[in-house]
Amino acid sequence: MIAYFDAASTEPLHPAGREALLRALETGWADPARLYGPARGARLLLDQARARVAEVLGVRPDEVSFTTSGTQAVHLGVLGALRARRRIGRHLVVSAVEHSSVLHAAGMHERDDGKVTTVGVDRHGRVDVAEFAAALRPDTALACLQSANHEVGTVQPVAEIAEICRVARVPLFVDAAQSAGRMDVPPGWSVLAASAHKWGGPAGVGVLVVRKNTRWRSPLPEDEREGRRVPGFENVPAACAAAAALAAYRSEMAADGPRLSALVDQIRDRVPRAIPDVQVVGDPVARLPHLVTFSCLYVEGEALLTELDRLGFAVSSGSSCTADTLRPSHVLEAMGVITHGNVRVSLPRGAKSTDVDRFLAVLPEAVTRLRRTAGVTP
Repeated sequence: MIAYFDAASTEPLHPAGREALLRALETGWADPARLYGPARGARLLLDQARARVAEVLGVRPDEVSFTTSGTQAVHLGVLGALRARRRIGRHLVVSAVEHSSVLHAAGMHERDDGKVTTVGVDRHGRVDVAEFAAALRPDTALACLQSANHEVGTVQPVAEIAEICRVARVPLFVDAAQSAGRMDVPPGWSVLAASAHKWGGPAGVGVLVVRKNTRWRSPLPEDEREGRRVPGFENVPAACAAAAALAAYRSEMAADGPRLSALVDQIRDRVPRAIPDVQVVGDPVARLPHLVTFSCLYVEGEALLTELDRLGFAVSSGSSCTADTLRPSHVLEAMGVITHGNVRVSLPRGAKSTDVDRFLAVLPEAVTRLRRTAGVTP
């Protein structure tokens, strides 16, 4: 059995999500916009799912919309907020370590003659609060800051930045893909995006939250669905599964989060002691409970990933969102740390300590073997 250590990419479908999905496939297939019986039943299921997600996130149900992915939620959130505030200005502020979906939206805004300021981070990947505050201008339409980094796990100072944005009267967009379901997102933000498959929901479901009194206008042609925010027919069964998984996952993380964090502490401590020339990155304290990234000198990340797969471990290597392109990680580059030979270990719900022990036992020899094959003596 392979030990799955790539939960930051996607969590296995939660049993509560699977049960809700199968049940909703039987009863939630009709068009929730219609008025006949089966349609009203589907609408009720959709509204219940929306309310369930809202409760976990601490928002109002009418502020929540379901999208077709976390990426779509990000694009709609960022571009919609920018479009609604065009009269204020065309300036956007982002951190250097945002997920590629945020940076791609920023790139599109820039190509449309918008202005983008990128705020740097420290060696742990934490955004510089003073630099972020200084980047805000009278014509700033939107600021973006992830809740926690998807590659190194560092938790960002959302509460501090949200207060700075409030004083400056600038809405704050938060990409909460990695933290939703694992920890509470600090208040004060205006728009939020999340992705169901990160918390054990089905793939193809995202969540967009636009707080009341936040100016937002869809960048897409108008559609009657999802409060006029998201076009297309709602996937009611998937939304039900996403909501059920989120509620169950958040409840379980109260106990499992500290346990996973202790396992990550073991990896952070033992890997650099067992293997020479290894750099563990990300904040050691203010971090996600389940994620750790380390870089090995003189080893190609893709080769190490393949070797670990052969040994029974599914991990991520390189940029977590563009690993198939073999491009260096923009996150690690922004941090000023080693950008090659890196491995991201992200433990799923219920990860076994015995699997972590086995991983720590085989990793040193795997790295030594690859270094020897490459003809490198560290």
